[in-house]
Amino acid sequence: MFSRTSPSTGKGKPEVTGFYDQDTGSIMYVAACPETRKAALIDVVMDFDPQAARTRTDSAQEVLDFVTEQGLTVEWVLDTHPHADHFMASNWLKQQTGAPNAIGAKTHQIADLWREIYNLPDAFDVDSDFDRLFNDGDTFTIGNMDVTVLLSPGHTLGSITYVVGDAGFVHDTFMHVDSGTARADFPGGSSADLYASLMKILSLPDETRLFVGHDYPPVGDRQDPAWEATVAQHKADNPHIGGGVSEADFRQLRDTRDAKLRLPDRMLYALQYNLRGGQLAPAQGDGHSYYKIPANKF
Repeated sequence: MFSRTSPSTGKGKPEVTGFYDQDTGSIMYVAACPETRKAALIDVVMDFDPQAARTRTDSAQEVLDFVTEQGLTVEWVLDTHPHADHFMASNWLKQQTGAPNAIGAKTHQIADLWREIYNLPDAFDVDSDFDRLFNDGDTFTIGNMDVTVLLSPGHTLGSITYVVGDAGFVHDTFMHVDSGTARADFPGGSSADLYASLMKILSLPDETRLFVGHDYPPVGDRQDPAWEATVAQHKADNPHIGGGVSEADFRQLRDTRDAKLRLPDRMLYALQYNLRGGQLAPAQGDGHSYYKIPANKF
């Protein structure tokens, strides 16, 4: 798996290693405290084969192997939102590490939307499947590093950003600085909310390192995946939002692009898995779990 490490820039600032999942274009992160060697795992992928409807733990295990090799102790298993394009490894990682898993508190409202879409009125016990549900402004620590949670809706209504020292894990808000921004057309999404979230992230100090959730190379002359750029770089060079683009112009661009995009091939499988904290539905009488896929709703 392609990976890259961004060194710590000083006390209280994380060493960040990103792992690229080629099947979904996702980046998984290990944010480590250089002093204590405590770490958080962020948006780690559970592999999924849509043709066979089969999950695997290969990618998540590779992240855990790295943790072991580096002598790290996992303090948190974090997700930024219930992902539509990949399965989350949250529950499996919790079982492997003993660390609590967490996501944003507005996952409650996302679950409400998807209960209706799936016609599963009693599904998705968010409070039981996650150990911590973060609100905007909540704080916690990873080793000696302070973490602040920012509510960052737009891609979903409950996405959150983790600001760890000088690093922001900004998920599906920005794409890499040469690519633009993320889509905002999923249920509960909004280009107006996304614009406000982007502006909030850009109000962080210019030197803040922003780590995005996805990349889909090749982009221009760039062949390798990339996921790190500073606030200052996005302000200057991001093709969707850089140079002071107005909200009206951004929303027109974003909404026009989104209208042409297809759903991710894993989306209708993934949400019912992710809203259970990264677990299958309870097994039925034959000992197997089943997915419920709505027909003709999208």
